[in-house]
Amino acid sequence: MTAHARLSASGSHRWLACSASVQAEDPFPDKTSAYAEEGTAAHELGELTLQNDALTCTDFLGQTLPESGWVVTKEMADYTQEYVDYVRQWSGWRAIEVRVDFSQWVPDGFGTSDAIVIDGDTMRVIDLKYGKGIPVYAENNSQGMLYALGAYNDYGTLCDIKRVVITIVQPRLDHISEWTIDLEDLLKWGEWASQRAEATADPKAPFSPAEKTCQWCKAQPTCPALKKFTENAIMLEMGEAFPETMTPVNRLSDAELDRAMSAKGLIIGWLSAVEAHITERLEEGKAFEGWKLVDGRSLRQWDSENPEKVEAALFEALQDDAFERKLVSPAQAEKKLGKKNAKLLDPFIVKPRGKPTLVPESDPRPATNITVADFDFPID
Repeated sequence: MTAHARLSASGSHRWLACSASVQAEDPFPDKTSAYAEEGTAAHELGELTLQNDALTCTDFLGQTLPESGWVVTKEMADYTQEYVDYVRQWSGWRAIEVRVDFSQWVPDGFGTSDAIVIDGDTMRVIDLKYGKGIPVYAENNSQGMLYALGAYNDYGTLCDIKRVVITIVQPRLDHISEWTIDLEDLLKWGEWASQRAEATADPKAPFSPAEKTCQWCKAQPTCPALKKFTENAIMLEMGEAFPETMTPVNRLSDAELDRAMSAKGLIIGWLSAVEAHITERLEEGKAFEGWKLVDGRSLRQWDSENPEKVEAALFEALQDDAFERKLVSPAQAEKKLGKKNAKLLDPFIVKPRGKPTLVPESDPRPATNITVADFDFPID
């Protein structure tokens, strides 16, 4: 099992902002997920391929990876190869999946850097993210900066390094983000990070709840500061106010509405974490007063243990009506054809306008121009 630093680089976006989160997370065990295990397998595949320039990821197709036990699929091979190709395009000295030590700045700080390439006065720190959730950007990315500090600490004597290029490669999102920082500025940031790391040891370290800070915090469901923050955001004391005493939304000022909307993600995330925490307690056989687990609603389905008998009986009863035939989606077709051949389908693919979505003004996407003509109800 891979060791994890208490002040990890992957969790640095949290402890750099909220000093109290480190001690608050201590009672909670580390957990993994199928998504995390799949990502670990993709990293292993990338490492095995990069160890030999004659190999490609497809050479491992159908094989079981020795460490993760994951069977390499075509999808994983194709996506991971994009990361491999990115790394291979840079000449110079290369290190793959190596442990880097940034304890000079963060107590007991270490982590595994996916790829480091040093050529002349430039050091590249490349991070593969195999997930397909949201894009991650390299600019001011604290995980990348801590890995860069560790890489400089371990390999900085190889060359007279003057600048560092941090790269995030997310092949499943077709997303590559690069950001360059002068070594001098990186070291100055390291001094600031060192001060923030020291603050986490204070038993009275302050909490600083915020949406991105709290999103993956294990202490989220039991954090008193987050509870108070959400109470303030929705302008009532939870458990003390009653619906009939609440101010109707259409009477709140724009500033109050903005405050509540800005905290939406944090509030929903906290309530989801509380629900998951109580559910887990009950699933472990522990009591939680006022709540219980029941069987949820389920839909009827065919017997999966006897698919051939089901198909035969259904065909006998309905003949051709037992089956449905429909076109695969554009994404499925492109996957079957491959990127090069998929271009033949471009003339037949349209992308309708998406449903208007409310986002903060800081969102980089242009505002949607909506007029009355966009709505399909009659206007007198």
